[in-house]
Amino acid sequence: MSKDVNSNELEQKLFSRNFTKLGLDLNPVVSLAVGIFVLIFSLYALINISHAQVVFEKVRDFIITNFDWTFILASNFFIIISLYMAFSKLGSVKIGGVHSETEFSNFAWYSMLISAGMGIGLMFWSVGEPLWHFESTPPVFQHGNPTYAAMATTFFHWGLHPWGIYAFISLALAFFAYNKNLPLSLRSVFYPLFGDKVFGVLGDIIDSLAVIATLFGLATSLGLGVQQINSGLNYLVGLPISIPIQVVLIVLITFVATISVVSGIDKGVRFLSELNMKLAAIFMISIFILGPTGYILRVFSNSLGLYLNDFLSSSFFVSITDKSWQGSWTVFYLAWWISWSPFVGLFIARISKGRTIREFVLAVLIIPSLLSFIWLSVFGGTAISINSTSGGALFDIVRDNLPVALFEMITYLDIPTFLSGIFRVLLSVVATLLIISYFVTSSDSGSLVVDKITSGGKLKTSSTQRVFWAVLEGLVAAVLLVIGGERALQALQTAVISTGLPFAIVLIVMSVSLIKNLQISQRKQKRIRDINQFKKMLKAIKEEEKQKQKG
Repeated sequence: MSKDVNSNELEQKLFSRNFTKLGLDLNPVVSLAVGIFVLIFSLYALINISHAQVVFEKVRDFIITNFDWTFILASNFFIIISLYMAFSKLGSVKIGGVHSETEFSNFAWYSMLISAGMGIGLMFWSVGEPLWHFESTPPVFQHGNPTYAAMATTFFHWGLHPWGIYAFISLALAFFAYNKNLPLSLRSVFYPLFGDKVFGVLGDIIDSLAVIATLFGLATSLGLGVQQINSGLNYLVGLPISIPIQVVLIVLITFVATISVVSGIDKGVRFLSELNMKLAAIFMISIFILGPTGYILRVFSNSLGLYLNDFLSSSFFVSITDKSWQGSWTVFYLAWWISWSPFVGLFIARISKGRTIREFVLAVLIIPSLLSFIWLSVFGGTAISINSTSGGALFDIVRDNLPVALFEMITYLDIPTFLSGIFRVLLSVVATLLIISYFVTSSDSGSLVVDKITSGGKLKTSSTQRVFWAVLEGLVAAVLLVIGGERALQALQTAVISTGLPFAIVLIVMSVSLIKNLQISQRKQKRIRDINQFKKMLKAIKEEEKQKQKG
């Protein structure tokens, strides 16, 4: 594809197929396919959740056991190819063209990156995962003591590898949407491979898979995370931990998300994302001061050094004999990040117009990773320190009930007696509000992404259908909780992870077309910049001649 797609031709090929009645603007094939699949899955879970869980676990175990090397090599490839695009001459290419301008400030941009990418995951796992790796030594990062190895392993799962995947897919989506005039939809990424076929049934299948993975992934996170909110409210006000209460919480969160999603990205999502960052900073600094401050600083420095020192060997490590640990942790994470990438990638693409590829890649790779490392060091380091001084009591709690890990850690903080009660309550309140805020942000950004895909990639759609997708997402989570509780949500998560394998393979193939088209755009933008520079030089010469004549 050496030429940009004509916008009028594009609308005839794609948008003319949309259903545009009742205040909607939807691709009927994609929307119906998704709706039918959601209905079938829910009925399947309703009839026999135990059988569904067994089937999905067998599929997941087969993929992880036999194709673990695919996920590991693919994730490394995405980091390498992203860095190549950043540091080569392709890095000068501007998303949206030479004259495009950024839509959001750097702070708003970073806030939305982290909130949509993994903010809620960091809230959920920042205490539990380091403790697990501390108690059970992983086969990677073994050159340091158990604490630093545990933290470096956690860095590995939440650092450059997931953000390398996100950087690659979001760059591809942004480039084909803003530089090639294609719809902001996953089907556009495959245009160089299949041409106009992406505007037909093939594109409908691609977009349907992306919507299902996004919808189910968000529903899983919402369902599992609402258990953490329930745990926080149980600690604060004694609210019982039960399925009915969690369903009510999902309804409330969905209601707030619909208000945000109606407001759009610039008001709703942006406002909540910036609020998340400010609340998170207050919460993290409070734990840093009240916790073992010196210990946290040592953990951060030494763990980061170990992570960087052993990065290559650990990144390419593929277990040959005992695959249980790597399958349960590293490969599981990589599969989840890849299956999650259409959602996060499309959202990042939507907010990144006007930035050069070099700026984009380095920012997406480094800033969120570094902030994640700091966050994990504060909470993970505090948790490990408390666990060591309490004789393993904190880990015993985490092992049995992961959602309460963060709140239990707060109860163990060494706070002066006269401040203890009020500080613990305030910290728990902030933690609960932060979890809720992150969930609302994930919900509304996910709804915006699903809305974009199901509308064929239109940037502006009606608020009615954005509300519809937000409500459907909450409904799926609530139904699964009622049907099978956590088992149903885990079965759904297992099913979503299985989509990571085909996504990984297709994205690798697609990288060739992306680089080829970036090279074309790089030469075109260079010519435009040279012409503009020449015009400026001529203008300067003319001005100089005028000044001489006046003199």
